[in-house]
Parts: sequence; structure tokens; C-alpha cells
Amino acid sequence: MESRNSSGFMWKLSAFIVSKRNLIFLLYAILIVFSLFSRSWVNVESELDTYLPETSETRQALDIMDEQFTTFGSARIMFSTLTLDEAQTISDEMEAMPGVQSVDFDETKDHYSNASALYAVTFDYDEDDERCLTALDELLDAYADYDIFVSTDLGNAIADSLTSEVSVIMRYVAVIIVAVLILTSQTYAEVPVLILTFISAMLVNMGSNFLLGTISFVSNSVTNILQLALSLDYAVILCNRFKEERQSLDAEQAVTAALSKAIPEISASSLTTIGGLCAMMFMQFQIGPDLAVNLIKSILIALLTVFLLMPGLLVLFSPLMDKSNHRSFVPKVPFIGKFAYITRRVIPPVFLAVLVFAGVFSSSCPYAYGEDQIATPKQNDTQIAKQMIRETFSDSNLVALIIPAGDYEKEGALLAELEAMPEVKSATGLANVETDEDSGDGYVLTDALSPREFSEMADLDYELAALLYTAYATDQEAYGRIVGGIDSYKVSIMDMFVFVHDCVEDGYVDMDDEERADIDDAYEQIINAQAQLQGTEYSRLLVDLDLPLGDTATYPFLDTIRAAAQKHYPGGQVYVAGTATTEYDFQKSFDIDNIVVSVVTILIVLVVLLFTFKSVGMPLLLILVIQGSIWINFAVPRFTGESIFFMSYLVVTAIQMGANIDYAIVIGSRFTELKERMDKREAIIETMNFAFPTIITSGAIMASAGIMVGQMTSSPSIAGIGTIGRGTIISMLLVLFVLPQILLLGEKVIDRTSFSNRREKKKEGGGENEAE
Repeated sequence: MESRNSSGFMWKLSAFIVSKRNLIFLLYAILIVFSLFSRSWVNVESELDTYLPETSETRQALDIMDEQFTTFGSARIMFSTLTLDEAQTISDEMEAMPGVQSVDFDETKDHYSNASALYAVTFDYDEDDERCLTALDELLDAYADYDIFVSTDLGNAIADSLTSEVSVIMRYVAVIIVAVLILTSQTYAEVPVLILTFISAMLVNMGSNFLLGTISFVSNSVTNILQLALSLDYAVILCNRFKEERQSLDAEQAVTAALSKAIPEISASSLTTIGGLCAMMFMQFQIGPDLAVNLIKSILIALLTVFLLMPGLLVLFSPLMDKSNHRSFVPKVPFIGKFAYITRRVIPPVFLAVLVFAGVFSSSCPYAYGEDQIATPKQNDTQIAKQMIRETFSDSNLVALIIPAGDYEKEGALLAELEAMPEVKSATGLANVETDEDSGDGYVLTDALSPREFSEMADLDYELAALLYTAYATDQEAYGRIVGGIDSYKVSIMDMFVFVHDCVEDGYVDMDDEERADIDDAYEQIINAQAQLQGTEYSRLLVDLDLPLGDTATYPFLDTIRAAAQKHYPGGQVYVAGTATTEYDFQKSFDIDNIVVSVVTILIVLVVLLFTFKSVGMPLLLILVIQGSIWINFAVPRFTGESIFFMSYLVVTAIQMGANIDYAIVIGSRFTELKERMDKREAIIETMNFAFPTIITSGAIMASAGIMVGQMTSSPSIAGIGTIGRGTIISMLLVLFVLPQILLLGEKVIDRTSFSNRREKKKEGGGENEAE
């Protein structure tokens, strides 16, 4: 037997790996040291809207805004327990601080309510400029004695909080893994072998992330945890094989034999998991492909580590493994098999009824397309601040409307139409930004004024104004205006102020200090407004909606805004962008992604199972059970009322089918093998005794990891992935207490749809024909 094995390719490959174990140790040591440095090279993208499809309106609008507009850093800051006079004084103080461009505050309920003041602070710098954070920190330090809540997108506060949370989760998961491995192992020394294998695979995977350039914060947060949970079986399979071979062979030969048998087995086991993850590659929402690539890479690295590093570790620790044997703490479970046999005609019909109801209710699972609509068990400081502001004041729901530039008359008409809508709090664009809100002169930046009107508005001598207009006409080569009479020449306020400022700066015009201060103030206001609202090809309007984020009425109103803009700009391209539009695009992409992920996952897993079992019936029955667990998992929110982030649903659906199907495969394969050698009752009892340790080991770790992610993460999109914990528990229960009955009842279907059975019938049919 051994000689036959030693002549095969797998045996030779395994023998080579075992013989070169010291070299492999050295290579992995180098890789791990390198990874400790390279893991910091990866860029982590923290914005979900970055992963919208390139064809989505929001993605195109965001690209335009990045190219043509400046978005200044901002923050909403709430002070508690203030009088109105104190609130006004603080507003004036903050506006005078270095780095602060403006502070929006008034006596309305939008800014002062229940003895609390809400300030909308805008800084002098682009939102990506580190100086925004410096200015914000200095502002907060100045008012450290006050009770303050800050809501801002500046900096990496959320990412830093998430990193800290994940590190805590990893420690808890590590403790659980060690505990589960000790309970399910047969020798204590195998535990450090498994742990060293896991840690090496995890570090190498983290160190290789820089090869991908940029990864999402979702992938960066959950890949390590899911890698451990998804690839645990691979190391356990090799370890169990080694312990079997060690009973009759020395350590090196035992590892070689175990590895030669485990490589095909482990590779086949990984195909369903990888297949389920591949389904996410077809998602329009690009977070799916990002997470799929990261998880598939992590699983492949785990496979290589098991195949290359672990054999050497088994040889190294084999003396200790021989000395640290202990009895198995996992009991035999004959009662499960006996129960299955007794209820084989009862449980399947009940399960089918439950399956129908679960499918219906899971289809009405309450999905959320924005993270603010989901309450997580754990909340970080940013979420607490947002919640406090939301409870005291109304939510901010600001969208940007991108329109073709150049026609201020159309822009003004559109702004007026938007402001007249009851769903709009305010609409701001260059065509309605007033030159001086306190003066009440009624002018906006885009108004075209004559020299006399400009002199009155700017409080300049008429002769100086006329001279400036003449110089402007000369600069613009509009000589006809000079000949035709400068008094009738009209120039927009913002263009004139910019020109006057440049003339003063260049020394062509002399002004007293008061006049120059007025010009400088107006110039700064205009430049800031243009940077935010005027691009080379497009103008930007800021529309503050009186509609809550995530509300069913918000999404259709975005179409109303778009239709209003297209009416004023027929044939021109208009875009709407903002948190609400991102959610709307998420909703539209989800409708397609949901179908694609579900169908592709089932098809890929089905193909893998067809080749594994060489039967049609067995794969369909196994998939039916796991798909049932998915439906039951997502029927739960229908009754609890908890919303689940749409992305989490897609990710969990793919992972649960791809990973949990392995539990069903273990039972299906063992039962198929045993029923040929014993009666069905004994076969199912032995099958469950054999499969229980594997299912309980892998399932307990997957479920624990998922539950911890769900309960200990403040990010709603990450916490939602934690429902894989509940889904795994449901899968384990169905695989242990429903699948055996289905296999017993559907035995004839499995046999009749077997490929080998069909070939036999074909041969028999051919023999009969020949006899005839």
C-alpha cells in the first residue's frame, strides 16, 4: 500500500515539502518579518460611495466635484446648557479663530433649542487638508470646559475606532479558538501547531495587501477574522490525517502520507467557500469584488500555509504531540442519528413548510441603505455625538445639484423654484448668495451692476467706480463699451470685486484702509463662494432638504430635484449627489446585486457539488438546507424590526452558502459511503457521530466570530456582517437535525440521479439491445 502511494505525484510533492521544511521555515520567517512592515503600506478607503458603480449618477457627480470644486472642511458642533447670549458670544469668538472661515448660527430652532446651541463651522481649508483637523482641535481645546458634541467627517476617527474594536475582537476570537481547539483536540500539542499556522497565514495575508493598492475599510476590518473562521477546517483536516497516520508511521512518513491525502481533500473543501465568494465579484456595488478578492486571497494564503508550513510544524511538534494525548472532550451523539431515523417522515415536510414561510418573510427583510438608520449595540464617540445632535436638532440632509455653468439667470430661476418647494429648507448657489446679508440691498453675487449702482453698493466714489469699469472693459478688450458710454456698461458684482481687488493688490488703485478692508472682505467671500460653487464646466447648488435620511419619501424627491434642473437646462447634463443620493444608488444597485449574488452563489456551489458527488439529487438537497438557513436567518429581522445594511445581507448570503455548505458535505459524503456497508439506521448514527466534532469545531468558531463582530463593532456595515454568526448557528441546527432526515427520505432520489447509476442503466440498455 505504501509503495503504491510513494509512486504517486501527491506523495512525491508531499515528501519534497516535508524534506525542505527548514528552508520553508526560513522563507516564512522572512515573509512574516517583511509583512510586519508592509502591512502599513496599504491604503484603506473609508468611504462606501467610492465603491459605487462608475456608471452611477452619484459616482459621476462626485468625480466632477473632486475635479472642479473645493469642498471646505466642516463640522457640526453642539454646546449644551447655554443661554442664547452665551451662544451668540461663542459664535462670534469661534468665527474669529485662526482657520475658521465662517460659523453659521442664528436664533432659530435649527440652531438654538432646549438650552443647546448648534454651530455649523466651516474651515479655511479643503476637507482633505490636515489643517482642518488642527483648527478643529484648537477650537475644541478653547472650549474644553463646555459639554460639546462634534459631528464631522474630518480625519479618521471612525477608522481609528474601528481598528481598535477589531483588535479587541481578534483577542476574544483567539481565546475562543484556543478553547474550542483544546476541547475538540486529542492532543494538547496540536493546538500550538494550529495557532502558529493561523497566525502565519494571517500575517502574510496582511503583508500582501499592499499589492492590491487600496482596500476598503470593510475588507481591512473583517478579512483577518473571517480568514480564521473560514480556513480553520483546512488545518484541522491535515492535523487529523496526521494523527491517523502517526499510529503506524514515524513522524516524517506520517506527515508525508497525511499531506498527500489532505491536499486533494482540502482543495476540494475550499472550492465551495471560494465559489461562494466569487459570487460577490459580480456585484455592481464594488465593495463586493473588493471583499471577495481580499477573502479569496486570504483563503489561498491559508491553503498554502497549511500545505507548506504546517507539515514542518507537525514534524517539529510530533514528540510533544505523542506525549500530550488526552481523551476527546467531544461526546458521541448517537441520539441525533436515532432521532433522525425515527422522524425521517415527519421533519422533511415540516422543514418544507418552514422553508416557504422563511422565503416569504426574508424577502421583506427591512433593509437599510444608509448607516445612520442602523443602531449598533456598540457606539463610538462620533455616533454618540450624531445621536445627541439628532435628538436635539433636525438631521442634516444636504445634496449637491450639479448643473451646466454660465447662465446665472437660469440658475437663479432654478434656485427660486427649489426654495419654493416645501421639502427644501434652503437652496444655495452663486445666483442667490447675497453680497451683504445685513445691508438688505437685495444684491446677489451674480447681479450685473452699472458703475453708479456699483459705487452705491460698494460705497465708492462714482468717479473711481467709472474709472474701474473703464479699466475692466479695457482688460476684457470690450472697447465698444467705452466708446458707447461706460455708464450703461454692466458687470457682475463678483467679477468686478475680483478685478478691483487685483488692481488694489497691484498698486494701480489707491484706497483708504476702510475701503480696502471692505474690498478684501468681499473678495474673500467671493473667492470662497466660487471655489465651492463655480467650476470650469459646471456650477454647484447646495440644497438642504427638510426630509430625513433613509426615509421612503426622500428618494423619489431626488428625482423631483433632477427633473426641475433638467427643465431649466434641457439637453444639458445635470447630476445630484449627497448622502441621500448615495443611499438611493445603493438601493438601485441592490435590486440587481441581490439576484445576481444569490443565483451565482447557488450555481457555482451546485457545479462544485455535482463534481464532488457525481449526482444531481444530493447537491440539490444540500443546497436546499443551507439556502433554508439563509432564509431563516434573514426572516428574523422581519419580526424583530431591526434593519440590516444591504451590503451586509449580500456578503453574509455569499459567505453562508459557500462556507456552511461544508457542514452538509461532511454528512452527505459520510452517509453515502456508509449506507453501502450497513443499514440506513446504523449508517446515519455513525455519520452523525463522525460529523459532529467537525461541525461543532468549525461552526462554533464561525458563529463566535460572527456574533462578536455584530456585538462589538460600532460600524453598521461591519456589524451587519456579524449576522453570519446567527446564520451559522441556524445552519448547524439544520444540518444536525434536518439534513439527516432529508437524506434518509431522499435516498432513492439521490441514487436515481447518480451519474454512475445512469451509466449502469445505459450499459444495461446497451447489453439488452445487443442480446436482441
